[in-house]
Amino acid sequence: MANEKVNVIPEEERQYKLVRCTINGKKRQTMVDVRASLTDMLRNDYSLTSVKKGCEVGECGACTVLIDGEAFDSCIYLAIWADGKEIVTLEGLAGPDGELSDIQKAFIEESAIQCGFCSPGFMVSAKEILDSGVLYTDDELKKLLSGHLCRCTGYENIFRAVKKTMYARLGKKLEE
Repeated sequence: MANEKVNVIPEEERQYKLVRCTINGKKRQTMVDVRASLTDMLRNDYSLTSVKKGCEVGECGACTVLIDGEAFDSCIYLAIWADGKEIVTLEGLAGPDGELSDIQKAFIEESAIQCGFCSPGFMVSAKEILDSGVLYTDDELKKLLSGHLCRCTGYENIFRAVKKTMYARLGKKLEE
């Protein structure tokens, strides 16, 4: 195995494409390798480190971003597919003056952030869920959040934070 050659494509043979999109409300454009993931573009070209590199196969949810309002695992979404799209990361959830969003505040209040690795993806997915304006049952809400892996087993606190925010947004009283 030690003598095997790694197949690396020389720089001059790589293909690049210009990607124009909106990221967290700002129009952006950059040249990307056509094989690059959206995760790589967001982290490497825009320093959006809330987009975590976890499994890199779409299983853990650490890299979740919103694309035109829908949650996607950015590790299995090619950067070139983002052309013309609106991308939102955790950094885009904060208000114009940097104030925390309601879901970010709820995560803090409910101690839903432990190591913090999964938190950005959970919060971005929660934004999609909460923006629907639907009052989900506990089972429905758990299923909607099931595409994420929390390595610290903070699921109950995360669930409570999302549920609390859902009830607050809908003007309903949450019975504890």
